[in-house]
Amino acid sequence: MISVVIPTLNAEGGLAACLTAIVPAAVEGMVREVIVVDGGSSDRTLKIIEQSGAELVRSGPGRGEQLAAGAARARGPWLLFLHADTVLEPGWEREVSALMERIDSGRRRPTAAAFRFALDDDGFRPRTIEMGVALRCALFRLPYGDQGLLIPRQLYQQVGGYNRLPLMEDVDLVRRIGRRRMTLLRTHAVTSAARYQQDGYVRRSVRNLSCLALYFLRVPTRIIARLYG
Repeated sequence: MISVVIPTLNAEGGLAACLTAIVPAAVEGMVREVIVVDGGSSDRTLKIIEQSGAELVRSGPGRGEQLAAGAARARGPWLLFLHADTVLEPGWEREVSALMERIDSGRRRPTAAAFRFALDDDGFRPRTIEMGVALRCALFRLPYGDQGLLIPRQLYQQVGGYNRLPLMEDVDLVRRIGRRRMTLLRTHAVTSAARYQQDGYVRRSVRNLSCLALYFLRVPTRIIARLYG
């Protein structure tokens, strides 16, 4: 069974849709619990969490800290980390269930998995971003947190889990998992395009790539976080 962990900070715009996509798996008994770790929201996020019946955990801000706190509270043998503005495509639970069954039965070695990236916007620019992400994942097996992360608890603990970083916590963990233990699923994780629309697709893409380059150059993540904004 899966424990879902979702970090939030003023996430009222997308959280309800994110939680709704989990309902079919919860009805089937595949999702054992949903843990929402809030970093100090001042909007309606806490109300949405309360109405959904999810477990609320309060934490300091920063996804790394929030994700680590949620994982520590989770009780399921599988962990699914999702961003609050990400909505899993209908039917995601069938593909995930098949993967989990193969691993749990010993027919496949333990592996983590991420979903295919998609943006909830129309036009050439979002499709170009999606193709770039698909290429990065195919070449480097380097999904970001907005693609979700499904991982057996045992493997999560083996690689040390999320570090309490202000940024790049997703890349940090995926690198420790390693290419050979990372699977890319066919199902899409549809992410809000709001930041791309607000900042501009080119500007946001350049900023993301710059932060990734600085991370690989070992620039401290606290400095990268200030540049990311």
